[in-house]
Amino acid sequence: MNSTMKKRSKKAGLGPGSLIHIGNTYVENSKITLVRYDEGSLVEKEIRSAEDLREEKDRPGILWINIDGLQDVRLLEEIGMIFGLHPLILEDILSTDQRPRAEDYNDYIFIVLKHIHNHVDQSFHAEQISIVLGKNFVLSFQEKEAALFDPIRERLRSAKGRIRKAGADYLAHHLMDSIVDQYFVVLEDIEEKIEQLDNDLVRDPTPARLHT
Repeated sequence: MNSTMKKRSKKAGLGPGSLIHIGNTYVENSKITLVRYDEGSLVEKEIRSAEDLREEKDRPGILWINIDGLQDVRLLEEIGMIFGLHPLILEDILSTDQRPRAEDYNDYIFIVLKHIHNHVDQSFHAEQISIVLGKNFVLSFQEKEAALFDPIRERLRSAKGRIRKAGADYLAHHLMDSIVDQYFVVLEDIEEKIEQLDNDLVRDPTPARLHT
């Protein structure tokens, strides 16, 4: 049985909207980080519980909540209740075998993307990243903590360009752009490996080389 079938078998017999984490567990505890900003101010902090988000949700400014680690089902359920997310969205966030797509839920847009990156063992890994874009907020859900969005955080801190002046949609665009940019990094790496293999075969076209 392949890994995808093993993951989906965990949900056998469960109804639509049933919340269960399907995927790898990379961190022991989920981490919630908050960034709130407008043209003249920026606040960054780590949130200890979903309950703390209730006080933050309706404050002025653009709110960006990033969650690293998806194994805490209860936490994601509480976040979903605070932001009014449909149960099927929470189910898809927790099921990391989703296909990339965007869905309009009137009050917000739900986006699923795959972050393709090189692993230390030279293999390629795909991490699911889910984004919820609301009127004045963005929620991003990552399987593990990573530096992928650090350049965006630095841009917000420095207040360069339009990012602090624009709305939540502009932030969501930058998050998606960061993910897509990694595709080109991976493609360049594949191109280099193919070119190196081609050079090796031309230089040493032995049977052993042909079977590597």
